[in-house]
Amino acid sequence: MSAKSTWIISYLKLSNMENYANCCHIAMDKRRNVLMWILYFMSEFCLSSNQVLRIGGIFETRENEPVSVEELAFKFAVTSINRNRTLMPNTTLTYDIQRVNLFDSFEASRRVCDQLALGVVAVFGPSHSSSVSAVQSICNALEVPHIQTRWKHPSVDNKDTFYINLYPEYSAISRAILDIVTFMKWKSVTIVYEDSTGLMRMQELIKAPSKNNLKVRIRQLPSGSSDARPLLKEMKKGKECFVIFDCSYKMAAELLKQLMSMGMMTEYYHFFFTTLDLFALDLEPYRFTGVNMTAFRMLNLDSPVVSSVMERWSMERLQALPKADTILQNRIMTTEAALMYDAVFMVAVASQRATQMTVSSLQCHRHKPWRYGPRFMNLFREARWDGLTGRIVLNKTDGLRRDFDLELISLKEDKNAKIGVWNSFTGLNLTEARKDNTNDSESLFNRTLIVTTILENPYVMYKKSDKVLYGNDRFEGYCLDLLKELSNILGFTYEVKLVSDGKYGAQNDKGEWNGMVRELIDNIADLAVAPLTITYVREKVIDFSKPFMTLGISILYRKPNGTNPGVFSFLNPLTPDIWMYVLLACLGVSCVLFAIARFSPYEWYNPHPCNPASDVVQNNFTLLNSFWFGVGALMRQGTEVMPKALSTRIVGGIWWFFTLIIISSYTANLAAFLTVERMDSPIASADDLAKQTKIEYGAVRDGSTMTFFKKSKISTYEKMWAFMSSRKNTALMKNNREGITRVLTTDYALLMESTSIEYISQRNCNLTQVGGLIDSKGYGVGTPIGSPYRDKVTIAILQLQEEGKLHMMKEKWWRGNGCPEEDKKEANALGVENIGGIFIVLAAGLVLSVFVAIGEFIYKARKNSDIEECVSFSAVMEELSISFRCLRGTKRRARGRGRAGLASPLCHPKRTLRKETVT
Repeated sequence: MSAKSTWIISYLKLSNMENYANCCHIAMDKRRNVLMWILYFMSEFCLSSNQVLRIGGIFETRENEPVSVEELAFKFAVTSINRNRTLMPNTTLTYDIQRVNLFDSFEASRRVCDQLALGVVAVFGPSHSSSVSAVQSICNALEVPHIQTRWKHPSVDNKDTFYINLYPEYSAISRAILDIVTFMKWKSVTIVYEDSTGLMRMQELIKAPSKNNLKVRIRQLPSGSSDARPLLKEMKKGKECFVIFDCSYKMAAELLKQLMSMGMMTEYYHFFFTTLDLFALDLEPYRFTGVNMTAFRMLNLDSPVVSSVMERWSMERLQALPKADTILQNRIMTTEAALMYDAVFMVAVASQRATQMTVSSLQCHRHKPWRYGPRFMNLFREARWDGLTGRIVLNKTDGLRRDFDLELISLKEDKNAKIGVWNSFTGLNLTEARKDNTNDSESLFNRTLIVTTILENPYVMYKKSDKVLYGNDRFEGYCLDLLKELSNILGFTYEVKLVSDGKYGAQNDKGEWNGMVRELIDNIADLAVAPLTITYVREKVIDFSKPFMTLGISILYRKPNGTNPGVFSFLNPLTPDIWMYVLLACLGVSCVLFAIARFSPYEWYNPHPCNPASDVVQNNFTLLNSFWFGVGALMRQGTEVMPKALSTRIVGGIWWFFTLIIISSYTANLAAFLTVERMDSPIASADDLAKQTKIEYGAVRDGSTMTFFKKSKISTYEKMWAFMSSRKNTALMKNNREGITRVLTTDYALLMESTSIEYISQRNCNLTQVGGLIDSKGYGVGTPIGSPYRDKVTIAILQLQEEGKLHMMKEKWWRGNGCPEEDKKEANALGVENIGGIFIVLAAGLVLSVFVAIGEFIYKARKNSDIEECVSFSAVMEELSISFRCLRGTKRRARGRGRAGLASPLCHPKRTLRKETVT
């Protein structure tokens, strides 16, 4: 029974009551009549408030999809609104659906006119650009809102005043992709688009190279065919590892299968899909491949409201179309369906705010617009709604959705992880889960890695066994132990393979690489665990971990034979400089001794003690005797001449001390020279090699050592490379084993790493290292460039280093049977730096003796002044001249001359006065 009928029955009852109560007054009749009309008008108002609101939907049909997803979402939203009366309690929402063929804009125009004639408040669809333009022009003319949920490039003139699109604004999507590329720190990127609209969406990224130093390569998927394998093959060959695919989710599903078949689903590739429905696909086959796959998502699946709607959608889809959309995961709602759902709800929100709005029939040929169209359009733009795709806020000017959030989702082994949120105003914000990072061993746990290596003792060697060995059991060595420790820490398994060409990796003149480096570049191997040197040129094409061993280039050469001692080998304990200085010291001391002995009055004595009155005095230190005294002391023999004065005794004592030190040092070093066999090598450093051509030298071909000399700008090393390159056939070896054999059999020096020399010299006593290290470098674990394993391997190596396991492994493999220990202390001649101090002591002693001699002379002169009153200066000089002119050692004693000469400082005034008084 309707509301209107209920009010009429009430009215009849009141009339019967009125007839029954005739005793009522006339005034009461008037009041009843007024109340009757009020009740009548209220019933009419209630009937009119429960109105019906119609919306129109135009959807395109395809051969393989008779009912589009947007149409299903359109019906699903209308049903949900009518089922839950909280949003529109007094209004029933109905719809009119028209289906048109794809690309048929004329049919779309005719269908929208039919819907407008029925009276609709808004028109949804279609999706194709040509049909959209036709429908939009009609809606603009009749002022009826036209609602879109797919990406559409805005019109140039911006005259679509009745156009609304809930799909994110195109330039914001482009900025979001550019922010992701910047965040990932990609230096080069390949854009693969499906149609021309993709280039419009990528315009910010295409313009980025001029600003961000980004290398962009653009490719298009083949039109009319879903087979993109030829294109993917070119990309794989060109090492295009960072790719952005702009395509629909259906094409993305096909691309994923083809990428898997092409072997591109590895951790060395990073794929970004612009479709917002990538994670609605079934991605289980690719979850454990290690590939980096990222995309945006608008649906917030963490919300309970969204999850509830998704469950109801899945159940209804399962009942309506049990075999449809098998590529979607659990028939999940796509972004297009969610946007259509939100768009219908936005109409409901806007209609609730519209009062006294009537929907009239519109005729396309009359061009009479809907009178409430502009008002309803403003209400729609002002509406706010928290939908399945987030907070919906429209721009009041153009009706576009400019404020929105995009969740950044990454494919992980356990789940699809949300690593960030991009907002159209604030940009990219990382979530805490991304910042905290996961455990380092997660991406390597239970993963099998291909490891390339090379046979090189003691790093990788064939294991000696009586049984036939297979797989990794065939090898042993330092690198195998290192691999085992890394796998224990990181939890991965590995398969060891020898490099096909047996080379480490070098670049030829054409820029092409070989060896293990080539296999890493081609992603044939995941790791290169070998004595692979970290160099600048290699670091540009592959990545290295922190070095697990530090070393340098040195020279491997035969041990030199011992030399027989020469006839004058007794002179070897002292350097020629010391011998010369000793000779000069002997001559110098002899001369000083002669001079001081002549100067000192105490070295003169009376040769005739029985005749005290004799004026003849004698001095034993003639020039010859002084020299003989020095030689006798140097030879550790005594002489019959001995000093008497204090000054001469100081000279003699300091000379004896000097000879004691010199002879003791000589004797000690002579014993070392007699017991140590001298090993004279024709070369002692790289400079010696560069200066000669008799001894041939070289390195291993296409190794880091050869590359070092080839790229070096130091003159010595450039000269050495010129020598090696001029004799490539004989100077450059195929491997270390061939080079060692060459060193043992011919006059050849091999330039190689110091660690290898250390290992070889421990096992072959005829070989040794010559000179020091030419450079300093390290061995590292190689990975393809951009590999996620590099940092994890580095952390594991640092852990092994701190635990001391790297040192223990080296001791295990480098320690051999050992050669007989040789006394490496060579007997070196003593030089000035060893015994130069004794010469200083000798010089100081001589200076001291000179001052003592002067003191003796003055003292003797003043003593004589007591007798002779005063000694004149001229008398003193005469006495000295007589002493030095007399070379035979005898002279006549000088007599005093009283006051005849000039007064001298040697006069004693008091004593002079006393003697004068006596006189």
